[in-house]
Amino acid sequence: MLPAYIPNSMAAVFGGGRPIDGGRILKDGRRILGDGKTYRGLFAGIACGVLLGLFQMLFLTPASELLHISLPSFSGRGSTTMVILLSLASGSLFGDMFKSFFKRRLGMKRGASLPLVDQLDFVLGAWVFTYLSSPGWFAINFTRDIMVAVLVLTPLLHLTTNVVGYIIGVKKEPW
Repeated sequence: MLPAYIPNSMAAVFGGGRPIDGGRILKDGRRILGDGKTYRGLFAGIACGVLLGLFQMLFLTPASELLHISLPSFSGRGSTTMVILLSLASGSLFGDMFKSFFKRRLGMKRGASLPLVDQLDFVLGAWVFTYLSSPGWFAINFTRDIMVAVLVLTPLLHLTTNVVGYIIGVKKEPW
């Protein structure tokens, strides 16, 4: 999940610049996504997710041997490493954008808390994109037990990283 976890925080770190929605407003009088979703953040987040996945691949065999366990690879079952990594990373950010679109429709301001949705939007986006691009790989690597573990651990990790981001000044809210 690391290639899906890292894009959102890296989008915040490297983001800024032109918003993806170009400042456009829908008929409801609200922005499509808002200023927090930028092209620079999108591309930087995807790049960081893919690079982290490639870095993981470098250490796959040594880590498996050191830990005496079999760690999953980002390839196989008819899918290439790049397809899987791009799906995890871009799905993560598009899941977050999808949630932002609906938060705007609900009249919620940028940074307003929407518990559990804020913590799991990127996971669901990554899973949808990866399942659609690599269903065989997804089925092997995201078993029921793995999915439950991800759904339980992700909100805890998300809260921790957001608090750190708030403390170092990257985020305006600690959630």
